[in-house]
Amino acid sequence: MQIGIDKKEIAKRLQAKINAMQGMEKLSDVPANPAFEPFASAFPGHVFPKGAIHEFISYEPADAASTNGFITALTGKFMKTGGLCLWIGNERKIYATGLKHFGIEPDRIVFIHVNKPKIALWIIEEALKCEALTAVIGEIRELGFTESRRLQLAVEQSGVTGFIHRYQPQSENAVACTTRWKITPLPSIIHDHLPGLGPACWHIQLLKVRNGRPNHWQISWSDAQFLPLDDKKFSIPSRPERYAG
Repeated sequence: MQIGIDKKEIAKRLQAKINAMQGMEKLSDVPANPAFEPFASAFPGHVFPKGAIHEFISYEPADAASTNGFITALTGKFMKTGGLCLWIGNERKIYATGLKHFGIEPDRIVFIHVNKPKIALWIIEEALKCEALTAVIGEIRELGFTESRRLQLAVEQSGVTGFIHRYQPQSENAVACTTRWKITPLPSIIHDHLPGLGPACWHIQLLKVRNGRPNHWQISWSDAQFLPLDDKKFSIPSRPERYAG
């Protein structure tokens, strides 16, 4: 009986070491971060993986915009107490002043615009090695397994959290990233029938998560937090309805 208990303890310690190397360390005296609810239950130890690479895939312009919004909201949580972020993309499409809505001061993000994918990938990898950064956001279409493995190795050494947004990739190929997400927009909900736009609403799909449980959520971004939508009162519109008008 004692041998069996020892084996379980050894396996538990090994798994803890593996999780730590993959950015999913969970110490017993550190509570789950409520800022990342309702997603926390999908991750090992109910902790959002830091020091890891998160992959996002989108195909439509509206999906890409929602994905960038969601990534910015996540990054804002990491940068709540300070820090710097590098955003690498191929064009200027982020309204810097709007970053405050997601909890990020515009002067805390440095934007780099690169037209050549190889150079963009090199900048992303080098940025992920920089321990002075809190997060790196990279917009790149194609990412091979070998390339993604280099990115993952970089964050395991530096502790930087990387968000890779792949817009219209040729295929959803296997990569070494810790998670894979898809974000699609939902109609904004306006309370009390007031005019104007309500808070951003998204359908969040966590397609893959290492050592965790994939799941999906319908959430809104309001009051600087992720709020679940009522599934009974809200349904996902079809694509023609979503982009009508």
